[in-house]
Amino acid sequence: MGIGLCVAVILLAPLAAALLCTIVRHARAAEFINLAAALLAFAATLRLLPLSLAGPHYLLSRYIVVDPLGAWVVLCVASVYLLGSIYAIGYMRNAGEDARLHRFYALYAGFGLTTLACPFMNNVGVYWIAIELTTLVSTFLVCFELDGESIEAAWKYIVVVSAGISLALLGTVLYYWGGSLVLGPTYDMTWQALRSAAPHLNRSIATASFLLVTIGFGTKVGLAPMHTWLPDAHSEGPAPVSVMLSGALLNTAMIGIARYLQISDAARLGPIPRTVVVVLGVASLFIAALFIVRQTNVKRLMAYSSIEHMGVLALGFGFGGPLGVAGALYHMLNHSLNKSLMFFGAGNAVQSWGTLDIKSIREVPKRWGAPGWLWLAGAVAITGAPPFGLFLSEIVILRAGLASNNGWAVFAMAVLLIVIFAGFLNHFRAMYFSRSAPGQAVSGQTLAAGYQSRGARPGGAGSGGALAPLRLWCVVPMWLAFVPLLVLGLWWPDAILRFFAAAAAGLGAGP
Repeated sequence: MGIGLCVAVILLAPLAAALLCTIVRHARAAEFINLAAALLAFAATLRLLPLSLAGPHYLLSRYIVVDPLGAWVVLCVASVYLLGSIYAIGYMRNAGEDARLHRFYALYAGFGLTTLACPFMNNVGVYWIAIELTTLVSTFLVCFELDGESIEAAWKYIVVVSAGISLALLGTVLYYWGGSLVLGPTYDMTWQALRSAAPHLNRSIATASFLLVTIGFGTKVGLAPMHTWLPDAHSEGPAPVSVMLSGALLNTAMIGIARYLQISDAARLGPIPRTVVVVLGVASLFIAALFIVRQTNVKRLMAYSSIEHMGVLALGFGFGGPLGVAGALYHMLNHSLNKSLMFFGAGNAVQSWGTLDIKSIREVPKRWGAPGWLWLAGAVAITGAPPFGLFLSEIVILRAGLASNNGWAVFAMAVLLIVIFAGFLNHFRAMYFSRSAPGQAVSGQTLAAGYQSRGARPGGAGSGGALAPLRLWCVVPMWLAFVPLLVLGLWWPDAILRFFAAAAAGLGAGP
């Protein structure tokens, strides 16, 4: 299978699934059509990875680029899309929405398509369009449950993100104008064209353009202080949607910031661009630490953890150098896997206990058994503790910071990660090892009224009955996320190191 065929399968499989789910209009058929598309996209991505090392390769009149950086982001997206598609079968059956499930899976496949397409976009303007399409499709998934909170979250999501993306569009236009002064009034605005023109760009135009696109795409990433949409959207949507938002969508915007950093380096803009990205990364860690420590909502806890890890990614790319790029890319994959595991567990908890309130979720291992301990292991991993992959990637990013011009951020990063470690695991200590207080449980009628749209099952903890066993569909993807997360924490394969070296060289960060 060649590069062109791999890209075609990755993009056409979810497109065909979205169309078929719309036509078939049958819940069970839609489940497996979407799952088949996710499997095909993931298999094609695995084949594409080694082929991309010889890149960049250009397709469709240079509108599509296949390089190591883009292929790695596609791997993260395809992994999450596959895991989320497996989990959605069990989760959405519990939600009792069979009459509308074909629409859900059509949108889910469409979301998979748009997020998979973004890293392939070589034209800067088309990349902006692809990012905006992810917003339009995912908005309908955020409000799929059609209760007041999810609709409010969807409106907040589309308004805040669209405002940010509008700034990114303005920055893109300024970049085009600056490039026209060098390349002529009309030219193909590809990443390569901007890099080649960068040394000759007007410094004021280039600096203003970079700041605008960084704020714009940083809004999509969820970097503080543009993060306000993220906790609501991630916590109010169905758990399979939260997984895609956190583990896939955020990465597609982060790759834009990484590519624009390369252009700013070529333009010789000095320390300002990287310092701005580093400051946004530290601010994201700070905001995440504040809200994680005092959080009461289990899905918002996971959402603020996403803000934390996007801050870590920003620091990796902001520090730069081969270590910074390698650490950021490794962190990206590990976070995608780990956050999938955490949202799977959170979704299971919401359906089992019928509540989002952390104080009402108690004695998890006693009620769940092995899946409960698996979720706890994921909680340890997401805080960056050994022996999991996020520990290695954070250590590499800290090393990159020590060699950068923003060494002050290393101390801030280390302190804030310790605070987050203690605050996050304190919530899990309460959920796992604290007993329910007398009278704390909510009545079954209240649960049915308040969480029917979120798929709360009869006989949950709040109604005083025994918890129904977790569906196999809801447990298997947790293991599929956990196993590679543990392996990547114990072993860096040489092939991955070579891949990171190629990606770093492609970003101008050295071998």
